[in-house]
Amino acid sequence: METKNITRYYCPMHCEGDKTYDKPGECPVCGMHLNKEASATHSKVMYTCPMHPEIRQDHPGDCPKCGMTLVPEKGVETNEEEKAYKQMAKKFWIALSLSIPVFIIAMSDMVSFLHLESIAPKNVWGWVEFALATPVVFYCSWEFFVRGWNSIRRYSPNMWTLISIGVGAAYLFSVFALLFPSIFPEQFKDHSGHVHLYFEAASVILTLVLMGQVLELRAHSKTNSAIKALLGLIPPVARVIRDGEEIEIPLEEVKVGDILKVKPGEKIPVDGSIYKGEAVIDESMITGEPIPVEKSEGDKVTGGTINGKTAFEMKAEKVGSDTLLSQIIEMVNHASRSRAPIQKLADIVAKYFVQVVISIAIITFGVWVLWGPEPAYVYAFVNAVAVLIIACPCALGLATPMSIMVGSGRMAQAGVLVKDARAIEEMNKVDILIIDKTGTITEGKPSLKNYQSFGSISDDEILKLAASIDANSEHPLADAIVAGAKEKHMELIKMDKFESATGKGVKAIYKGKTIALGNQKLVDEFRANLDEDNKKIVKEWQLKAQTVMYLLIDNKVEGIVTVSDKIKESSAKAIKELQKMGLKVHMLTGDNQFTAKAVADELGLDGFTADCLPEDKFKKVKELQKEGHVVAMAGDGINDAPALEQANVGIAMGTGTDIAMQSAEITLVKGDLNGIVRARDLSRKVMRNIKQNLFFAFVYNSIGVPVAAGVLFPFFGLLLSPIIAAAAMSFSSISVIANALRIRNM
Repeated sequence: METKNITRYYCPMHCEGDKTYDKPGECPVCGMHLNKEASATHSKVMYTCPMHPEIRQDHPGDCPKCGMTLVPEKGVETNEEEKAYKQMAKKFWIALSLSIPVFIIAMSDMVSFLHLESIAPKNVWGWVEFALATPVVFYCSWEFFVRGWNSIRRYSPNMWTLISIGVGAAYLFSVFALLFPSIFPEQFKDHSGHVHLYFEAASVILTLVLMGQVLELRAHSKTNSAIKALLGLIPPVARVIRDGEEIEIPLEEVKVGDILKVKPGEKIPVDGSIYKGEAVIDESMITGEPIPVEKSEGDKVTGGTINGKTAFEMKAEKVGSDTLLSQIIEMVNHASRSRAPIQKLADIVAKYFVQVVISIAIITFGVWVLWGPEPAYVYAFVNAVAVLIIACPCALGLATPMSIMVGSGRMAQAGVLVKDARAIEEMNKVDILIIDKTGTITEGKPSLKNYQSFGSISDDEILKLAASIDANSEHPLADAIVAGAKEKHMELIKMDKFESATGKGVKAIYKGKTIALGNQKLVDEFRANLDEDNKKIVKEWQLKAQTVMYLLIDNKVEGIVTVSDKIKESSAKAIKELQKMGLKVHMLTGDNQFTAKAVADELGLDGFTADCLPEDKFKKVKELQKEGHVVAMAGDGINDAPALEQANVGIAMGTGTDIAMQSAEITLVKGDLNGIVRARDLSRKVMRNIKQNLFFAFVYNSIGVPVAAGVLFPFFGLLLSPIIAAAAMSFSSISVIANALRIRNM
């Protein structure tokens, strides 16, 4: 059954939260251009002949006319972002070409050498201004007025409310002044009896707003650079082996179980495991780690990562939306659409701010009419329009979503996947981090730790005999011992009459002697004894969280072999870094007290609790939250899911279970604690960036509005024209976007 690929669109201002739309266009609330949501699903790849473009088919092959190899067709789809940018840029250049002559005509009174009135009367030039400004208003900028009207109609005042009222007032005033000059008071007329027109203000302001929109659309495409970089990792085709032949097929046609061939330097098409051969894989775009990883048969490989210098065959295990790369893209999409709690404050402020600004503009007009110098009405009108234009809250609205969008993308590049923007803000507030032991601090699987002889044979002989007898066992600890011996290139010995003693260990016969390996119960069964020095060594290793197994030959303990769940190399450094950041790190584990204490002491943890059941971890998180702590919980198993859900921020190891990742708000792709260090550091930087943006927007408006209203005029004779106000408004928005883009380099 074919799944239809539905393209979704969302508002960059997140006016309705994470709501999406199924068609391109403009946000019904704020009027901003809707952005296309990135998707890891390719549209159908079409192939065409370079010589005969009329030949098109949905699979690779040769041209039936000339025999040339068909190539993937490019440029079939129109990029909505690019299309919106080009349309806005076209309108901007038209507006600019019309506004410049309008501006020159309006300024002719101040530039004596132009002598325009010697060419035609002033009222004729007024009609020329009208003819030039009207296309700017009704063709280039009409959508701004539609946005403004929608904001009033929906009672959701925003930046377009102020622009449409301010510019609309200037344009309509000028039209009426041109058509009916006699109805205006003398104050609005010059010495020749002509009413001063503001066509230049309307057209130039709209041109500056258009310029701001063009720059925003161009800059906004950069905020999605992380997703685009991830999308660029997805190859359009895969090379499948069928009936012994290599066939190129579209990526969408790859099925679970297919055997794929990956050549040197190619991108791995889907998730799976190496079926034949070896490889060195660059996984930096997925894990954030720059060092390539060696892979051999059976090892997992991830779609989108880059193969090194050897070819290999792989078995497809996850395809389409099930691949890790697709899930990463979906999580980044969701995070960039979601709203951080700090955004709610900005939204409320912006809504009431517009109403306050309109009130200030009315008051400004009244004050200048009553106490301003002559012509008072002209001063009143110009300053009221300037207040409306400069106070546009565009920068305020963009401050949070731009930083969240860039930040979540940057975190994904660092191997930190954020499901919701709230987690970015909460992670910055966390003061206690709870971590599981197995699979989080440790590798989550037993490995050989130590081995020592107590008798006449050597240490290596102890390990060799232990691995040889365990080669027949299916116990996980036996696998660890055998793997440890093989790493040391030991040749195992064939033993006879293998026997497993449940709950005790294993036995076998070698050269007529009974060889046994097991726990204390097995030692007791053989009635063997240890001297005090050997007992001391055993106790010491047990206190270091090692599981001790005794090797017996006939009835004598000849040595011991220990196995432990090895602490990840990254854990100690990461925990120290987190503690330097002000977090207290506690470990909750289902393991025993001895093992838990050994791990806690080795890593210098701030606290630990052993023998924890899932409900105990859940209760501990709730208990700390009741004490006023902001708690992050990191885990990798099904037993961690309740605590991950309850924590202020749940952090799942990407190497863990799907249930843990579904319960968490942050997933660490690589699955080590360094990811938490990155998450904490980047969340701090993103929140600082948001606060910088909000501060800039608030300060800009708190200074700009009074200046536009004319508070400096009585002292310095300074006024802010609507044109300069429009330029400053556009600059503030671009500054916010530029500041948000800095996160990409963090």
